[in-house]
Amino acid sequence: MTMRTVYVNGEYLPENEAKVSIFDRGFLMADGVYEVTSVLDGKLIDFEGHAVRLQRSLDELDMASPIAKDDLLEVHRELVRLNGVNEGMIYLQITRGAPADRDFAFPDPETTASTIVLFTQNKPGLADNPAAKKGMKVISIDDIRWGRRDIKTVQLLYPSMGKMMAKKAGVDDAWMVQDGFVTEGTSNNAYIVKGNKIITREASPDILKGITRTAVLRFAREAQMEVEERNFTIEEARGADEAFITSASTFVMPVVEIDGVALGDGTPGRVAPRLREIYLEESLKTAV
Repeated sequence: MTMRTVYVNGEYLPENEAKVSIFDRGFLMADGVYEVTSVLDGKLIDFEGHAVRLQRSLDELDMASPIAKDDLLEVHRELVRLNGVNEGMIYLQITRGAPADRDFAFPDPETTASTIVLFTQNKPGLADNPAAKKGMKVISIDDIRWGRRDIKTVQLLYPSMGKMMAKKAGVDDAWMVQDGFVTEGTSNNAYIVKGNKIITREASPDILKGITRTAVLRFAREAQMEVEERNFTIEEARGADEAFITSASTFVMPVVEIDGVALGDGTPGRVAPRLREIYLEESLKTAV
């Protein structure tokens, strides 16, 4: 495997030389936020949306940003160039930094700088993912996460456990359910299609307002598709004609089975593949 160049606190380094303190609050407290931006044709998809959401997450946690947006764009572009990424992703993480010792109280931002780390993940075939042709299967699990899922924090233990529950059940992913209603997937937003209507939970602290979600809903409305943002039950989902997820790394991915129940004829319907096509086409036009 070729050695990646990564970015740590202002420096471009070989990945084996990149180090973060053992006192870093991201490591000790999950006191950090992250974003993942996709790269297609060597260009960044929806960078602006990710940068804006990153700033919102930082603000919500009263965390200082160690980098200006323009400089952040430069770092992303430089990593794409240095690592020769044509299709893949860039992972970005900012934590509250590494004070001199462990303490529950936030360190003084004047004396403890935020930590910033970025690295690339090369994923050839990201846009032409064969999974999109056959669709994915999901199970439902209880949503027991904290109440601020709208902040994109690095505390991803329960979503990781959810992925493992799905794996154990022999399926691709899990949809989380709270009070009978679907919130979202472990790392994606969830949608069902009934008749000609696309239904997805409205943005609130209960879910992460996906950057891909925002774009896809806009494209759907522009294509004269009917969109309804409301809670839907897991039973309603099992009875849907079609379902899908959206995320920065899967774009639009059809869901063909929920809790062992096939949707429609068990293959991707009309809506999700069409939305995937529109999303990829439109996003590439505005990629930087």
